[in-house]
Amino acid sequence: MPTNRLPMLILVMSLLYIFIVPPEPFIFKLFFKLIPMTMIILYAVRQSPKKKSLTHWLIIIGLFFSIIGDGTLHWFVVGLTAFLIGHLFYTVGFLTQWKFSMIRFGMILPIGVYGFYIGRELLASLNSTGNEGLMIPVLLYIITISLMAWSAIMTGNKWATLGSLLFVVSDSILAWNMFVAPVNFSGELIMITYYSAQFLIAHSLWSIVKGSNRIVW
Repeated sequence: MPTNRLPMLILVMSLLYIFIVPPEPFIFKLFFKLIPMTMIILYAVRQSPKKKSLTHWLIIIGLFFSIIGDGTLHWFVVGLTAFLIGHLFYTVGFLTQWKFSMIRFGMILPIGVYGFYIGRELLASLNSTGNEGLMIPVLLYIITISLMAWSAIMTGNKWATLGSLLFVVSDSILAWNMFVAPVNFSGELIMITYYSAQFLIAHSLWSIVKGSNRIVW
């Protein structure tokens, strides 16, 4: 399958899952949920040169852990752990492409402030609803995804940066909807931002090592 057709197929299958596939039976819904991510992994492999660098392998492995998280998120801690491991691979992969800029380096401050706010609200809600056992896993996840987003920004690659930030948005909506307060159209918003995030991270693989598609600041 030509690589240039994959983005359109990913889009079609993502929209099919989000807007068309019924929620029941669960296994049917789960099957369609995994199809876009499978295609995104294939796209990432084909975006990478035949002789893959350490960066390429780390990001691709991160994508594999993400699809494991997709398939197991109904066991929340199991899925959360898989995503956390995936973010660790993303982070190390992005750090191999560290390109220092004072402005980009300073982005750790707004990311940290946002992570602190979300974390405070989630931990307070978990504590008040008797879900204290989830507090440490959720806190570790917030720290990890925040570092992942910052490490993506430090690559200077616009696709990796946008993808990582969309990942933060997707998980923020998911967590807020689960533990703090209902979010209108949460399912659609979560999956649109999630698939977009993963696709952009995969799309960054060719340019991230070549140094193209750089952010100017």
